[in-house]
Amino acid sequence: MTELIGFVGLGNMGGPMAANLVRAGYRVRGFDLNPASLESAREAGIEVVGSALDAAETAGTVVTMLPAGRHVVEVWTQLADALPSGTLLIDSSTVDVESARKAHALAEAQGCPSIDAPVSGGTGGAKAGTLTFMAGGSQAAFARAEPILKAMGRSIFHCGEAGAGQAAKICNNMILGISMIGVCEAFALGEKLGLSRQALFDVASVSSGQCWSLTTYCPVPGPVPTSPANNAYRPGFAASLMLKDLRLAQAAAGAAGASTPLGAEAVQLYALFEGLGHGGEDFSAIINLLRGRHTGDQG
Repeated sequence: MTELIGFVGLGNMGGPMAANLVRAGYRVRGFDLNPASLESAREAGIEVVGSALDAAETAGTVVTMLPAGRHVVEVWTQLADALPSGTLLIDSSTVDVESARKAHALAEAQGCPSIDAPVSGGTGGAKAGTLTFMAGGSQAAFARAEPILKAMGRSIFHCGEAGAGQAAKICNNMILGISMIGVCEAFALGEKLGLSRQALFDVASVSSGQCWSLTTYCPVPGPVPTSPANNAYRPGFAASLMLKDLRLAQAAAGAAGASTPLGAEAVQLYALFEGLGHGGEDFSAIINLLRGRHTGDQG
């Protein structure tokens, strides 16, 4: 009998992830508040239902992909009150560590194994099934979740106990946000000095400046044809989402007493960029803020 997976949250990330589960041979029953997302899910072979509880009913595993920690806790509270003991709960949202641990506690009280498994890879990775999953939870819960995660992603890591997946995600994305600003500053300076973009890329990509923000996601048109800079900075990964993750990292740093001055500065820059109306652009478009261009100049 084909395993049934309930999926709650079928938006830009969750929809393609659920569709990949269908392609992998799972039966998927899904719910989302957005009618357009439900229609897209139906076209992908997902059984669309009218509520989160309907999606979870009789499912051996339930996956959630939701906007914020409060949504995860709210949905998991509903599910924990209704699901039988032994149902596996997986949350792939990016949320604060405290909310992730609250969700785990709700599942544990009901006798349900649980995993926090946020993702890296953006909408492109969700569609292609090449996401990276960072999982937190018990070894036994991770062992059950791993085949399901592999149907949606390429790289699967067990990072530790409850909340460790979220901790890994926000630390990783703090690195990403900071490094992108550094790469953007370098290209903005190079332009002022009369250095061609390609020359700077050629040197830095094989030298000590090499990093993912440069070689995979270069913020200027030309050197990396697949980067959003070549497509008018349409996201990939929106600046507003980067700001969300950077704020999560700062909240965690405050709670843990960690010093993250560059992370704090990155929050300020992305908040300014979003405040100027660019939150829907790719996060690499922040190069235009650093150039002093705020009106849609694309490079």
